[in-house]
Amino acid sequence: MKKTLTRKERGLGKYDAPLKVQFQKGFDDFKRGRVGNPFHRDTMQHREWNRGFNKAWYENLKRVITYEKTRNRGKRMAEGEVQHV
Repeated sequence: MKKTLTRKERGLGKYDAPLKVQFQKGFDDFKRGRVGNPFHRDTMQHREWNRGFNKAWYENLKRVITYEKTRNRGKRMAEGEVQHV
Protein backbone atom coordinates (compact mmCIF):
# COMPACT_ATOMS: atom_id res chain seq x y z
CA MET A 1 0.00 0.00 0.00
CA LYS A 2 1.31 3.48 -0.92
CA LYS A 3 2.13 5.85 1.90
CA THR A 4 0.98 9.43 1.49
CA LEU A 5 3.88 11.82 1.91
CA THR A 6 3.62 14.52 4.54
CA ARG A 7 3.95 18.19 3.67
CA LYS A 8 7.45 18.22 5.15
CA GLU A 9 8.49 15.19 3.11
CA ARG A 10 7.26 16.90 -0.04
CA GLY A 11 9.26 20.03 0.82
CA LEU A 12 6.21 22.22 1.48
CA GLY A 13 5.88 24.83 4.21
CA LYS A 14 2.83 25.91 6.16
CA TYR A 15 2.07 28.66 3.65
CA ASP A 16 2.21 26.38 0.61
CA ALA A 17 -1.28 25.37 -0.32
CA PRO A 18 -3.02 24.46 -3.53
CA LEU A 19 -2.97 27.84 -5.25
CA LYS A 20 -6.36 27.19 -6.82
CA VAL A 21 -7.77 27.76 -3.33
CA GLN A 22 -6.42 31.33 -3.21
CA PHE A 23 -7.44 31.92 -6.83
CA GLN A 24 -11.02 30.83 -6.06
CA LYS A 25 -11.07 32.93 -2.90
CA GLY A 26 -10.09 36.02 -4.91
CA PHE A 27 -12.74 35.23 -7.50
CA ASP A 28 -15.41 34.75 -4.82
CA ASP A 29 -14.31 37.84 -2.88
CA PHE A 30 -14.91 40.01 -5.95
CA LYS A 31 -18.42 38.61 -6.29
CA ARG A 32 -19.09 39.34 -2.60
CA GLY A 33 -17.59 42.83 -2.71
CA ARG A 34 -14.55 42.12 -0.52
CA VAL A 35 -11.71 44.11 -2.01
CA GLY A 36 -8.93 43.60 0.54
CA ASN A 37 -6.37 40.89 -0.11
CA PRO A 38 -6.08 38.76 3.07
CA PHE A 39 -2.61 37.39 2.25
CA HIS A 40 0.80 38.89 2.97
CA ARG A 41 2.02 41.07 0.13
CA ASP A 42 5.20 39.15 -0.75
CA THR A 43 3.66 35.70 -1.12
CA MET A 44 2.44 33.55 -3.97
CA GLN A 45 -0.95 33.34 -2.24
CA HIS A 46 -1.25 37.14 -2.53
CA ARG A 47 -0.53 37.00 -6.27
CA GLU A 48 -2.95 34.12 -6.84
CA TRP A 49 -5.71 35.91 -4.91
CA ASN A 50 -5.11 38.99 -7.11
CA ARG A 51 -5.24 36.83 -10.23
CA GLY A 52 -8.61 35.37 -9.21
CA PHE A 53 -9.96 38.79 -8.25
CA ASN A 54 -8.81 40.30 -11.56
CA LYS A 55 -10.30 37.45 -13.59
CA ALA A 56 -13.68 38.01 -11.93
CA TRP A 57 -13.38 41.77 -12.54
CA TYR A 58 -12.65 41.31 -16.27
CA GLU A 59 -15.46 38.80 -16.69
CA ASN A 60 -17.83 41.27 -15.05
CA LEU A 61 -16.52 44.06 -17.29
CA LYS A 62 -17.22 41.97 -20.41
CA ARG A 63 -20.73 41.29 -19.14
CA VAL A 64 -21.36 45.00 -18.49
CA ILE A 65 -20.03 46.04 -21.92
CA THR A 66 -22.22 43.45 -23.63
CA TYR A 67 -25.24 44.63 -21.65
CA GLU A 68 -24.56 48.27 -22.51
CA LYS A 69 -24.25 47.47 -26.22
CA THR A 70 -27.55 45.62 -26.30
CA ARG A 71 -29.20 48.28 -24.17
CA ASN A 72 -28.11 51.09 -26.51
CA ARG A 73 -29.32 49.18 -29.56
CA GLY A 74 -32.72 48.74 -27.97
CA LYS A 75 -32.82 52.40 -26.96
CA ARG A 76 -32.14 53.55 -30.55
CA MET A 77 -34.88 51.30 -31.86
CA ALA A 78 -37.33 52.58 -29.23
CA GLU A 79 -36.55 56.19 -30.19
CA GLY A 80 -37.45 55.47 -33.79
CA GLU A 81 -34.02 55.28 -35.34
CA VAL A 82 -34.17 52.68 -38.06
CA GLN A 83 -31.16 51.36 -39.89
CA HIS A 84 -31.79 50.27 -43.46
CA VAL A 85 -29.48 47.67 -44.86
